[in-house]
Amino acid sequence: MSVPVYELSDSRAATDALLETLRNGRWRPGAVGRFLRMAAHRSLRQATRHPCAFTQAGALHGLLFTSARGPGARTWVATSWTLTVLHLGLLETRDRLSGADVITLLRGNLPTTALGRSRWSGLLAIALDLADGRLARRQGTVSPFGDYADSLADAAFWTWLVLGHEPSRTVRGVALATWMVPVVAVTAVGIRRGKMPDRPRPALLRPAAAMQAVVAVRHVARR
Repeated sequence: MSVPVYELSDSRAATDALLETLRNGRWRPGAVGRFLRMAAHRSLRQATRHPCAFTQAGALHGLLFTSARGPGARTWVATSWTLTVLHLGLLETRDRLSGADVITLLRGNLPTTALGRSRWSGLLAIALDLADGRLARRQGTVSPFGDYADSLADAAFWTWLVLGHEPSRTVRGVALATWMVPVVAVTAVGIRRGKMPDRPRPALLRPAAAMQAVVAVRHVARR
């Protein structure tokens, strides 16, 4: 007897099971509907199984929500909270958010803060990115949740900075391609195979990190 997707504690196994549902159903509307229902069911069940993390996420985003300023800032925070609580299952055996996870979520919400609107926001985002990675490794709290949140925080912040504050069309185009192409490619391969592939992690050449540095320095110099 197979174990329901929402009962699987291993997030990778659960993701593979969900993608297999799509593949076996040949991506027909019925298969897509089952995929969405199963994913939502798992998300809700996992949120109830991580009450400490759920409370932490609510408290953190509550503070961000009350201090958010600017057009769409509170919608941004609300979206961040929704994505966070729907992916608490990625914490797997951990019952709470780590310090590194909190730093990552703060980085993803920088656009809603006064610091995020300063000329130093790009450099601050890079510093926070380095800090959360180092802290996670030191404390042994590396998890699929942290990996997911890190990628999403990068995509959210840097896309916002580039689209809103980078005047060069060339730089905007290269930056968006650098961050979005790997995500789209990995997702497409996962859906086709019915199994999530590992994300490419180049050991020497890191185009996304290099692009972040370029955008951050240009943002400082321009303002």
